Amino acid sequence: MHPSDDIRQFRTLFLSDVHLGSKAAQADLLIDFLRVHEAETIYLVGDIFDGWRLKRSWHWPQTHNDVVQKLLRKARKGARIIYIPGNHDEVMRGFPGQHFGGIEVRVSDIHHTADGRRFLVMHGDEFDVVVRNARLIAYLGDWAYDAAIAINSVFNRVRRALGFPYWSFSSWAKLKVKNAVSFIGAFETALAEEARRQDCDGVICGHIHHAEIAERAGIQYVNTGDWVESCTAIGEREDGSFELIRWTRPVSVPTTRRRQGSVPLGVPALEEAA
Repeated sequence: MHPSDDIRQFRTLFLSDVHLGSKAAQADLLIDFLRVHEAETIYLVGDIFDGWRLKRSWHWPQTHNDVVQKLLRKARKGARIIYIPGNHDEVMRGFPGQHFGGIEVRVSDIHHTADGRRFLVMHGDEFDVVVRNARLIAYLGDWAYDAAIAINSVFNRVRRALGFPYWSFSSWAKLKVKNAVSFIGAFETALAEEARRQDCDGVICGHIHHAEIAERAGIQYVNTGDWVESCTAIGEREDGSFELIRWTRPVSVPTTRRRQGSVPLGVPALEEAA
């Protein structure tokens, strides 16, 4: 058990791209994160479960069920939980306004921060040209991504054996590929423009598995990252500012002890975002 003073309280938490049902999902780390983070409102910003992979082969270990139970328990205790489906869990887009165990489904939402700003909250696949217009290519890309994650798993088993914490080789490699960097930039710009069109001060999204807090042409762009590669979340503090939280488990201490890091505005260091 964690002492009560280890609990971090936020006004709002934003999580996405958990991909439950995928062997690559870091469910144990997310359970650990949820144990020590509380919020009045929790947004699940898409791809919480992976319907694409579940159709290919069923994979649902106890840890994946534990994530669901943990979220339902938070809802029972009074947390407002809003589920905005993505492309991998798009079946849930057929239930807008419905409640499941206290979790409300919405296609998108406008979040009002404590300091009065308006943020468009959406998964983001709506602005991924490949996903929207070339479904076969998207599926093929998904298989290639599975292969990259498998390589990443082997890589991290070696790191753990050597006493090093989890590190995403696949995420690092993605940022070194020119086409991937170009796609990320175009995606961010498109989301920022949509937020401007809806008269919002910013946008909060997921989808591309690249956590970031940045500004794009006067619009604040916030990406929650994922729980496959980077294990990240976004927290809104009581003053309305955002914090990018990167969650890793130390391998050199007992599993009852944990460590969290906060990363600012895309800077790869353990600091806080303003």
